[in-house]
Amino acid sequence: MVIEAVIFDLDGTLVTFNLDYKALRGEVREYLLRVGVPLSVLQVKESIFDMLDKAELYFKNNGKPDAFSEVRIQSLAIVQKYEKESSALTSLMPGALETLKELKKMNIKLGLCTNSSKTYADYLLDRFKIKDYIEVAITRDGVKRVKPDIEQHTKVIEILNTHPESVLVVGDSVIDMQSAKTLKIRAVGFPSGISTKDQLIKSGANYIITSLIDLPNLIKKIESEKN
Repeated sequence: MVIEAVIFDLDGTLVTFNLDYKALRGEVREYLLRVGVPLSVLQVKESIFDMLDKAELYFKNNGKPDAFSEVRIQSLAIVQKYEKESSALTSLMPGALETLKELKKMNIKLGLCTNSSKTYADYLLDRFKIKDYIEVAITRDGVKRVKPDIEQHTKVIEILNTHPESVLVVGDSVIDMQSAKTLKIRAVGFPSGISTKDQLIKSGANYIITSLIDLPNLIKKIESEKN
């Protein structure tokens, strides 16, 4: 079957990743400890969203499910502070605009799944003048569970009105590959920094590209192999 849609990640894929994630993760962890989440519940190197999942479960198990709502709000406010700081330093990935233009010429639908906020994503899409190329963008604000959960990719596929077997997921992180693998969607790993080529392949990448401008030719190759 031909490729009808491509779903991109944002940070590290279409734009450079400049978030001080280590400092961000540390500040969120410190905040959760201050509001009563035990040290034993949290791990040093786990993602912010994994920490929030554990915090939610902790409050629920201790009879305080309503308290987590404010904790989540305050935690994401910390995230947004770092996103705002990093957005000024972020740049468009080499070849990103040219690739989006070429994919549009090929009549491929384009979507975006990012664990960043809508405010952050909209700002960057507007700043780099690529918003018009993206038909649907699902950020963390639009779902209950973010990647590697399948909710974001599932929503994009539904909105684009296409089938999983006709979709390619493109991302720089293992969580993009994991989500695609769960949905049985073909995944393209883009090792731009956050994850290595081997990590992406191990997590489910079917293909690897080292430049975004290689993507249109990869799609043509996939389609020719199917015919």
